Amino acid sequence: MTDVAKKVQEYKDSLKQKAEHLIIKGFPEKIVKLNELLETSNFQNRDLADVHQDLNIPIPPPVAALNEPNAKRARLDSSEVSSNTTIEGTKVYALPNGTVPCNKPLSDLIHLVKPHIRELVEDSNLLKMWISFMIPKIEDGNNFGVSIQEDTLAEIQSVESEAAAFFDQISRYFISRAKIVSKVAKYPHIDDYRRAVRELDEKEYLSLWLVMCEIRNRYCSLHDIVIKNLEKIKKPRSSNAESLY
Repeated sequence: MTDVAKKVQEYKDSLKQKAEHLIIKGFPEKIVKLNELLETSNFQNRDLADVHQDLNIPIPPPVAALNEPNAKRARLDSSEVSSNTTIEGTKVYALPNGTVPCNKPLSDLIHLVKPHIRELVEDSNLLKMWISFMIPKIEDGNNFGVSIQEDTLAEIQSVESEAAAFFDQISRYFISRAKIVSKVAKYPHIDDYRRAVRELDEKEYLSLWLVMCEIRNRYCSLHDIVIKNLEKIKKPRSSNAESLY
C-alpha cells in the first residue's frame, strides 16, 4: 500500500471512529444541552415586547410648504443648463442621532443560535461520509441492508440542507429589516413603517425559537434512525462484514 493510499485509509478509519462516537455519545449530550437552552429565559415564556428596540430615527417637525400645492417647477432644457448652474432639489432629512443600530436582543440571540446551526451542518456532513464509506460494492441480491443505508443517507442529506438554509434565513432578515428601516428614514411620519419593523423583529424571534427547536428535533431524529438501524448500517451484508473495515 502506497503512502497516499495509507493516508486515505487512515482518514476513513478516523472518520468512522468520530462518527460512531458522535452517534453514541455526542448526539445525546447535544440533545440534553439544547433542551436546557430552550428552557432558559432567552426562549422560554419571553414577552415579544422584549425584542422591540427604538430605531433612533426621530420624527422631524412639520415644514410649511413654501409653494402652492399644485405649483409645478419649470423644466429646463439640457442646452439651457450651464456647468455653473445649480438646480435646487428637495432636501434630504439627515439622521441627527447618528446611525440606526441593529436590534440588539435579536443580534445577541442570533449570536447564540448560529454556532448550533454550524454544528448541525458539520455533524450531518460527518454522518453522511460515514455511511457513504460503509456502503459495500454493488452486487446482485442481499441488498436490504444497503437500502437501509441509502434511506438513512437521504435523511441525513435532507437535514444538512435544511440546516444550511437556516443561515440564509438569518441573512434575509437583516436585508428585509434594512429595507423597512430605510423607508422609516425616508418617511418618518408614517407609523406603519415603524410598526412593520417591530412586527418583523417579533417574527424573527419566533423564527429563531423555531430554528432551535428544529435543531434539537433533527438531532433526535438522526440519533433515533441511526441507533435503530446501527447493525444494518455497519454490516449491510453479513458476507461482506469483514471487508467493511
